Amino acid sequence: MYKRRIMIVDDHPFFRVGLGRIVEQDQRLKVVAEASNGHEALHEADVHRPDLILMDVQLPGVTGLQVANALRRQRPTVAIMFLSMHVDDDRLFSAIRAGAAGFLTKDAEPGVILDAIHAVLRGENLLQMAVLANPGLARRVLGEFRSLSERRVEDGEPDIQLSPRELEVLDCLVMGQSNKEIGDALFITEQTVKNHMTSVLRKLQVDDRVAALRYAVTKGWAEIGPQPYAEVERGLGRPADVDRHVAG
Repeated sequence: MYKRRIMIVDDHPFFRVGLGRIVEQDQRLKVVAEASNGHEALHEADVHRPDLILMDVQLPGVTGLQVANALRRQRPTVAIMFLSMHVDDDRLFSAIRAGAAGFLTKDAEPGVILDAIHAVLRGENLLQMAVLANPGLARRVLGEFRSLSERRVEDGEPDIQLSPRELEVLDCLVMGQSNKEIGDALFITEQTVKNHMTSVLRKLQVDDRVAALRYAVTKGWAEIGPQPYAEVERGLGRPADVDRHVAG
């Protein structure tokens, strides 16, 4: 029997194991890969070619939303379903923008999870159905997309698209890794890391690694350390990972 290929992305091993057991209760499904962060997710998706990715919204480093954007460019046919402790209109809107087909809370019953997986694998978009069932959310989605489009036209805001490899490098940067550590994690040379970093800086239109980090955080692409980034900006605190970025 052909089994549909599932990948799980979450930074908590215990949750990955539990979700994997739920998925493999269904003989039509098989967990082919797991990942704990963004750059692992991009690599594993390229190697194992899953049909569906179950991914936590809030990953360490680059967020699941940004990883989803890169995955859709890397593998346009893969379906993505987000998992989160909470679901609200803001998260649903962000998931829609990221191209996800579903969104579930992590405490959903196993039967609900499996039903949602099969619905998405059949080509159904559960997020679109949720929007259509909620007129208030539908109006907000339409209004925010229209507003976003108008702001880009008025401000000349560039549509920044990092390649999957560039996003992997940025993810490692946000997690506080040096060039050597990034190279080891991605199985590339330090010079290749530097080349990708140069491309990232050019696309983000910033001058250095700290500015790239600041851009990623202020745009909501990533989170760093236990301290709010505003404290770093005000000079009240400087997480160790920022210092390592400077040393690069």
